[in-house]
Amino acid sequence: MADNQPDTNGQRGVIINTSSIAAYEGQIGQVAYSAASGALESMTLPLARDLSSVGIRVCTILPGVFDHTKMIEPVSEKGKQLLASMITFPSKLGLPDDFARLAQHIIENNYLNGESIRLDGAIRMPP
Repeated sequence: MADNQPDTNGQRGVIINTSSIAAYEGQIGQVAYSAASGALESMTLPLARDLSSVGIRVCTILPGVFDHTKMIEPVSEKGKQLLASMITFPSKLGLPDDFARLAQHIIENNYLNGESIRLDGAIRMPP
């Protein structure tokens, strides 16, 4: 990516990492998952600083509860409805298109750099 020709803003690319809200609200039995999510979130700003000299931006998306994922597949419809009811607004599970729109915005907004963005409808999971 550092070998790419820079655009008119001097940018050569953007890295979008995917973490999880588990970086902040790990659940019982998810120590490793929470730690890995936290590591991705924690490296966002230092990596953005390291890569700034070559014109590469770095952001991380921390999705909440999303439908159509391997993690939610085994959950019953009743379970999905319960999870959706915990989401502040809108009270629905996230969809792949919600994630894609945020990724597109990060790509298109040249001033967005070094940020970790929760995409979770304001859900805060109890243990």
